[in-house]
Amino acid sequence: QVQLVESGGGLVQAGGSLTLSCAASGTIFRFSPMGWYRQTPGKQRDLVATITIRGTTDYADSVKGRFTISRDNAKKVVYLQMNSLKSDDTAVYYCALDQGQRRFWGQGTQVTVSS
Repeated sequence: QVQLVESGGGLVQAGGSLTLSCAASGTIFRFSPMGWYRQTPGKQRDLVATITIRGTTDYADSVKGRFTISRDNAKKVVYLQMNSLKSDDTAVYYCALDQGQRRFWGQGTQVTVSS
């Protein structure tokens, strides 16, 4: 059974930094593409960043140059380093793992950026 557990969210001032972590279990992690998404109340869940099994990354335009996604296959963890945070980055952040045709989600971690 695939389980994803996010951590690292919290309250930060605008311009500050946070690093989110997502620990995976129950899967062959190194063969799984991973991603970070975010959602605010009443809105759809939007893509933030993705990383392939080879480490190729992609980002939403709104976070390019500020966020960095990375993975540690030995530890089965994917990270999201977030710099120069803005109030618009306030959301619940979810990590996702793709296994075949299925996508698994973590429980989410709240990030609040105060202006």
